[in-house]
Amino acid sequence: MTDSKMPEHFRCGYIAIVGRPNVGKSTLMNVLIGAKVSITSRKAQTTRHRITGIQTLPDAQFIYVDTPGFQTRHSNALNKTLNKTVTNTLISSDVILYVIEAGTFGPADQQVMDLLPKEVPCILVINKSDRVKDKAVLLPFAQKVAAMRDFAAIVPVSAKLHFQLEGLQNEIKRFLPENQPIFGPDDITDRSEKFLASEIVREKLFRFVGDELPYTSTVLIEKFEQEGDLRRVFAAILVERDTHKSMIIGNKGARLKEVSTQARLDMEKLFGGPVYLEIWVKVKSGWADNEAGLRAYGYE
Repeated sequence: MTDSKMPEHFRCGYIAIVGRPNVGKSTLMNVLIGAKVSITSRKAQTTRHRITGIQTLPDAQFIYVDTPGFQTRHSNALNKTLNKTVTNTLISSDVILYVIEAGTFGPADQQVMDLLPKEVPCILVINKSDRVKDKAVLLPFAQKVAAMRDFAAIVPVSAKLHFQLEGLQNEIKRFLPENQPIFGPDDITDRSEKFLASEIVREKLFRFVGDELPYTSTVLIEKFEQEGDLRRVFAAILVERDTHKSMIIGNKGARLKEVSTQARLDMEKLFGGPVYLEIWVKVKSGWADNEAGLRAYGYE
């Protein structure tokens, strides 16, 4: 997009997406940009990094920042690092999307609301509105939450059903500053393919191991090579105990094979080419409570 082709009042800015775990922040961002760059699962705290998703329209560029759900259950170094990521993102954004689940507002939602800076426009996004059978209760619920803070706008949506997302974007655009685009028109994220590969493996790990999987597990990409269209990915799943390792591998390696197969298929779809994927499981005790180790593993 050249300056000569750019509309006179082009808008561009950063939009932080925040909320307690499992309100649908990552799904919302993926749907808004039209590509899967932030992983999703039912497991709390799936998102552990500041993930940027980019959507460019003729008159605006939306730079969405998906953040970890603010954690209060665990107080190890990992969670302290993730919570710091949330607060830093909030103060550096042009607009905040505060996402809650329709019909539900609890102490965890209140804790996130208390973090919202007064000086940044904040839009209340009521997600999963399709799950509320009696639509008459949505308005009083929205009014109750809106009374707790001065929101710039209130938008009920369903990220899953793509409901009201255009209306949400129109509200966001009103608060974006007039700026030239920061990214190219075809960019969908500022993250590398290597990073996206590690996130895809971690998502499948959460999906196929589920609640059995210890919170303190992560994925490292030890080698990422590209030969023409073929990408060779060598990944290590990091756990803290031998029992966790056998849990992930499964009976005769069946569970790890399923994780690997599904991760490879997702990578091929995202990268647009064939992928060769190998995954190992390694035991490293105490990694999640070691600040120096967290930085080495890519946690900000």
